[in-house]
Amino acid sequence: MNLKENDLSIEERRQQIEKSIRKKFHKEIFSRFCKAINDYELISPGDKIAVCISGGKDSMLMAKLFQELKRHNKFPFEVGFILMDPGYSDDVRDLINKNIQLLDIPVVMFKTEIFENVANIEKSPCYLCARMRRGYLYNFAKKLGYNKIALGHHFDDVIETILMGMLYGGQVQTMMPKLKSTNFEGMELIRPMYYIHEKDIIHWQKYNYLEFIQCACKFTQNISKDEKNNHESFSMRKKVKKIIAELTKENPQVEYNIFNSMENVNLSTVISYKDKDNVKHSFKDNY
Repeated sequence: MNLKENDLSIEERRQQIEKSIRKKFHKEIFSRFCKAINDYELISPGDKIAVCISGGKDSMLMAKLFQELKRHNKFPFEVGFILMDPGYSDDVRDLINKNIQLLDIPVVMFKTEIFENVANIEKSPCYLCARMRRGYLYNFAKKLGYNKIALGHHFDDVIETILMGMLYGGQVQTMMPKLKSTNFEGMELIRPMYYIHEKDIIHWQKYNYLEFIQCACKFTQNISKDEKNNHESFSMRKKVKKIIAELTKENPQVEYNIFNSMENVNLSTVISYKDKDNVKHSFKDNY
């Protein structure tokens, strides 16, 4: 039986949280974490991986999953935890520090002024913020000797991105499980939570009475709920998430069908496509 936060010491809560990953959520979370690593060959012997923590539920869970993976120690690799402060408010920073202490995550933190830099950007501030964050993370991790950064994107992020690309971008693409950096030689990005569903992350969070930050930038804090719903960056993903949820009620396989569609592409039935060198090919070329 799970006990409430006030019934346990910090050490007891930490042990319970770690036990929940090994026991109650082993199938839904830890097994899928390991499966993604194996299927996509995300970790190789000798890797030095910087686990990037934002303070949200996904990255905090990812940190605990890496700690659990290290305990198994099936092959040699190093892992460290880095946290970029892009300009968090004091209350957000306090919550992050509280969770780092509770979860026993030895974080190396560094500060940037990303939130200030994008505060007055009207068009796609969230996209610019994400791009800048990734650049800073690559740069900091490389200076510390890491060759890979791990981000906490999960299964729902992947399928929502696929549909968003089709519906709003007019293109077919996906969020890749791993990517070689084009700007930082020798660096690679991996997404080991690729198979983990958001509902299971939320279940794990609630089961352990954990509170994590949401998006904590000044832009989201300073606009109203109605403005968020109408703002392009928020409304697109929110609408796509709703579409998927509605379709899944009618057909439970919808989520997996969206996901698997990226592995079942028949180029002979595609009007045109671009290769790895960005060269466009048309079905008319060999018609």
